[in-house]
This record gives sequence, structure tokens and C-alpha cells, in this order.
Amino acid sequence: MRTPSRLLGVPLVLLGVGTATTKPPAPSPVLQAMKDELARSMGALKQQPTPPYFLAYEITETHTISTTGSFGTLTSSNEARRRQLDVDLRVGDYGLDNTRPLRGTPPSFSPRFSFVEVPIEDDVDAIRSVLWYQTDHQYKRALEQFTAVKTNVQVKVEQEDKSDDLSREPAERLVDKPVRPVADRRAWEEKVRRYTASFARFGNIYEATASLSATGETRWLASSEGTALQASRAYYRLFISAFTKADDGMELPRYESFFATTPEGLPDDATVLKTVETMIEDLQALRTAPVVDPYTGPAILSGRAAGVFFHEAFGHRIEGHRQKREEEGQTFKKKVNEQVLPESFSVYFDPTVGRAGGTDLVGAYRYDDQGVKARRVGVIEKGVFKTFLMSRTPIEGFPSSNGHGRRQPGFPVVARQSNLLVEVAQPLPAAGLRQALIEQIKKEGKSFGLLFEDIQGGFTITGRTIPNAFNVLPIMVYRIFPDGRQELVRGVDLIGTPLTAFSRVVAADDRVGVFNGICGAESGSVPVSAASPGLLVSQIEVQKKEKSQERPPILPAPFEERP
Repeated sequence: MRTPSRLLGVPLVLLGVGTATTKPPAPSPVLQAMKDELARSMGALKQQPTPPYFLAYEITETHTISTTGSFGTLTSSNEARRRQLDVDLRVGDYGLDNTRPLRGTPPSFSPRFSFVEVPIEDDVDAIRSVLWYQTDHQYKRALEQFTAVKTNVQVKVEQEDKSDDLSREPAERLVDKPVRPVADRRAWEEKVRRYTASFARFGNIYEATASLSATGETRWLASSEGTALQASRAYYRLFISAFTKADDGMELPRYESFFATTPEGLPDDATVLKTVETMIEDLQALRTAPVVDPYTGPAILSGRAAGVFFHEAFGHRIEGHRQKREEEGQTFKKKVNEQVLPESFSVYFDPTVGRAGGTDLVGAYRYDDQGVKARRVGVIEKGVFKTFLMSRTPIEGFPSSNGHGRRQPGFPVVARQSNLLVEVAQPLPAAGLRQALIEQIKKEGKSFGLLFEDIQGGFTITGRTIPNAFNVLPIMVYRIFPDGRQELVRGVDLIGTPLTAFSRVVAADDRVGVFNGICGAESGSVPVSAASPGLLVSQIEVQKKEKSQERPPILPAPFEERP
């Protein structure tokens, strides 16, 4: 059974690139070492009985400065720099190679990840020695895999999807100037102390942290097809989290996050401290909010909640490789050119877009992890489903990548989401959408509807062996009554199945909300964004949220007993 994909509200941010100059920056010794060793390896291995037909190296450097505080004190402050290597070596040919999944066997034939450290110094010989050894290791492993693949093809029934294992793509070249993170650690240490101090006034808030981080990331990619990339970016993050418990044991979290491409783009102290006070007020209100029982009926999803809804119910199910794997549910495989949403709705993925709704989008990039140029992909146009998100793994009818081959360093590349953007041709004003909800409540004779204002993330299952369903994890939920009143409630998760949920989408408002997060799946954790207007759904289903059986602490917090 495949591990469920999961979108967590633990954000990263996008994407500052080197300052433009009249003279292009020179390639670093890292890229040159990769190109030299790649040429030597391919030349030598061509003499083998089964030579590789494709070889690519990717080295990812991350340089991170971070500080974390809790309840007014500093808990960590550090700086770290590392480089990791990924090797994609293939034997066979573009039509059939060693990477083809084995049918009828668990997906554990090969390790799911492999972390290989590379020297952080630009020592060409030292870098090439790592490349040499790992190339040899991957070549021997590829030979074993290819033997198993050919046997599997012979003994299993004919595969439904007869497309190739690797698409042919044009070679790309880019050289960025490496970007370094900029941070005043002493100033940041004082900030995280100040941001978390207010939480210490309350003995019923059990964890409260604030973290500031600055990350510079540089990726080098070289392939036997001629691609040579040196891409660099920087991103900055402030993430604040806290949680309390209700008397019945239910844990009640609250999260806030801010992003910028420069340290100056982060919010000022006054803005952050005001946010902290709002978080405290919400946590206190949640402790005494009533619990909602399982329910079906109309609801509004705020823009952020709607973005996660689309990510979980739709986005994972249109990742190309899932249409080829026969253990997958393939929900939308036969839906191309069919109406799946109201005509006014369009959905596209565009990693070239850096902002939406006034917020930086973390799912942005210029080249994916296979060296394919990023581009806009219209997946739903005027309600009609058009295409899939593609890596270099073709599927029938879609032989080429559209720049969505992604991975966390150490994991194999598969098709993954980037920036999911929902557009509506005829949106209602926010007040109009709320009125439409009230009218739907009255029409159905319901005593209330629901408003999902904020969420922490979600997860989904896309396979065939267990229910093909999704779960959106809300934080701030309100009961909306027919007379317009609203009441904060707790204890529900938004659940459903994709085709049924899509058939209940009625309308949208004109207020775009953005959710930035880290999505985990079989290619590791990658930053993604989802931007959507608020949605009116004629029928949703909620189930009871998982609840701890532990009581709140018996003893009061120490500072509550101070004179």
C-alpha cells in the first residue's frame, strides 16, 4: 500500500534569484566537475555489454540560517550548509529501461531514497570522486533492475499503458549567480523571544514556538543529453505555532506563517505581535467551543481551505505517473475532455508565477528536477478537464513532460504539483457567497451550514486497495445559522471522494486565498502552493476529528503560582 500523500502547513517560501548583470556569471567548479565526470563515465561505460543510454547528475546545496524561540526564550540558533547528490542512470532505451515499476510485487524492490553527501568545498577532484563511486554503484544496480524488469514484462499480462519509460526533451542551459541567505542572527534571536513571550501568560497553552529561517538553495544539473543548469534562489520564512487542549482532551492547534524573497519583506514586529494576540484569542475560544457531530450539508470553504481542497481532491489524482501505475485509482484518466466543474471554473498549474493574492508562491521554479523548463499547464478550462501534470515519464496520449518532474534530494523524480491556481469567470462578492449559503441552508431545511475559515493542511489516498478519499484538516470552523449568525465550533475533519465533491461545487467569491505548504509523497517533500477564491459547496461531509484521551495537565503551570 502506498504511503498517503500529505500536504502540511509548514511553509517555505519562494524564490529570489541572483541580481541581473550585464556579464553572465561563470559556471561554478561544481558544474564543471559534473560535466567532466559525466563525459568520462559515459565514455567508459559504453564499452560494457549493456551500456547506459542516459545519465544525469543533480547536486543540491542548501545554506540555512535559523533561530527558534519558545515562551520568550531562545531554543536554537544555528547555521548549516550541505550538498546532496542524486544520480539518474538508465540502461535499456527510452522505450523500456530499468526504472519501470515491477507489476505484481510490492514497491519496495529498490530503496525509496538515498542521501549522498557531497563536499561543500569546490574541490573538483573530491567532487568527482563521489560522482565516480556513485555512478559505479548506480550502474551495477541498474543492471540488476533491468533484468528484473525484462522478466516482469515477460511473465505478466500485457500492460494497459504501452508508453515509453523516458520522454525525449530538449537540452537546457542556465547559469545563475549563487545566492546566499542574509540574516542578522542576533536580531532574529531577539525577535523570536519577543514573538513567543505573550504565550507564556497562559498556563493552558502547552507549546508555542516561533522560527525565523533564511535559506539559499543552488542546484546544479548535468545530463548526457547536454543539459547544464546552475540555478539559485533564496527564501525567508517566519512560522508561528501554538496549541492548547480542551477539557475533553482534544488538541487544538493554531498556525500562522509569513514569507518573503528578502529579509526586508517579512512583516514588522507590530504586525507579528498583533497576529500572536489573535492566535491566543482563537485558542482560548476553541477550548470552550462546542463539538460538531458528523454532518452533511452545504458549506463555504475560504480561499485557503479551497486551495487545499483542490490540492487533495484533484491535484494528486492528475499527476501523470499515477495514470500509468495499475495499483492507482486513476480517477481522472478517462475524463479528458469531459466536464468536471461548472463552466465558469478554470484550474491551472504555473510554476513560473511568483505571486497570487498579494502572497509569494512557494511552488515556483524555472526548471524542474529533470532539467525541463517550467511552464503554465491548463488542466481544467471552462470546467472541462484537459491534461495531466507530466514529468519525463510518458503516458498514453501525453508523450512529453510539461515541467512537473519534482523531488526532494535523495528521492526519485515523479510528477508533482507546483502552483495550483483556480480562476472563476463570474465570482460573487464575499457577502453574496455567504447569502447563497444561507439560501442553500433554508432550501435543504438544515439547521445550519458550515464555514471553513482556516486549515492546517490535508492528506489523500489515491490507490485502489483502500477508499480513494481525501481529508482536509480544518482549524477554524464556524456554524452558520439561517438567520446569519455564526458560532465557532471544533472537532471536525472535512472528508470526501473526489468526483462526488467536484459535482457539488456551486459558486465562488472574489477573494483569493493562498496556502503555502510542504507536500509529502513518494518523491519526498516539495514546496507547493494553492490559490483559490472561496467556494460554495452544496454538500460536504465532516467526520469527528481524532481526539487524544489525555487530560490537560493536572498541575498548573509554574508561572501561574508566582506571587
